[in-house]
Amino acid sequence: MHHLTKTALLAMAVGFSGSAFAQTKWEMPVPYGDTNFHTRNIVQFADDVKAATNGGLEITVHSGGSLFKHPDIKNAVRQGLAQIGEILGSRLSNEDPVYEVDSIPFVATSYDDARKLYAASKETLAAKLQEQGLQLLFSVPWPPQGIYTKKEISSVDDLKGLKMRAYNAATERLAQLAGALPTQVEVPDLPTAFATGRVEAMITSPSTGANSQVWDFLSHYSDAQAWLPRNIVFVNQAAFDALPEDQRNAVIEAAAAAETRGWEASVKETDEKTQVLKDNGIAVSAPSEELKKGLTEIGAQMAAEWAEKAGDEGKAILDAYNN
Repeated sequence: MHHLTKTALLAMAVGFSGSAFAQTKWEMPVPYGDTNFHTRNIVQFADDVKAATNGGLEITVHSGGSLFKHPDIKNAVRQGLAQIGEILGSRLSNEDPVYEVDSIPFVATSYDDARKLYAASKETLAAKLQEQGLQLLFSVPWPPQGIYTKKEISSVDDLKGLKMRAYNAATERLAQLAGALPTQVEVPDLPTAFATGRVEAMITSPSTGANSQVWDFLSHYSDAQAWLPRNIVFVNQAAFDALPEDQRNAVIEAAAAAETRGWEASVKETDEKTQVLKDNGIAVSAPSEELKKGLTEIGAQMAAEWAEKAGDEGKAILDAYNN
């Protein structure tokens, strides 16, 4: 009897010490692979949170769409199937035009402008996510977008009839306005899509180009710097609210650091990956005057269409940005 009590006491003691240090585990699906700078930045964010909470909150990053595919990540976090996630913000443009303000061609074409545009739209963006039980944690831009093709493109007319990869509504519309045929393809499927002729051209960042080893299937990159789309990282509000205050603070601080670090990494990424393209024989050039003119006209039309869709809210964002 005495022996049993001791065991019971021991079990209780272990139980108490275990509960005094309650460990919370969060799953974090992200759409891009381990070598991608966004993913690396997020892994660092997860490490920072773990360190700051002494292991009290552990975030497991599932890269490359391995836990949930890109289109499913937001709803998975919303439903609490995962607690935190990352997506390309403009993928949500069918829900609300505010999500694609960063993907209107030639509105913000530099990091400074992209930062101003983010500042002008951040509050509205956070409010939209809040309505769905999600909290915006941070947002990091991709390098400026350029045009990848199998031949030299000197005007918008050269894009006519080409099967062009689209990754959101804005790239789809741009392809349509250029007379190309938009085709939806996710990053991991790009090599196959080009190899089989399902796509012949794309507008994307130097990162995606270098990471996909585009030199295996195309030859030219026109550095159009059309826009800087941003990824957003958000957390399930209920999961966040359930954390003790010190852990909530740790997440917010790690997120702020990740945002700063991510923007710096993106700038560096632009130079490094553009160089990688050159080193592997891709003809990298600035767009010709004629191509620039044609793209700017498409951009102006898309900005007008966007403003109409986005109404007063959109107008307020653009006004704040332009002032």
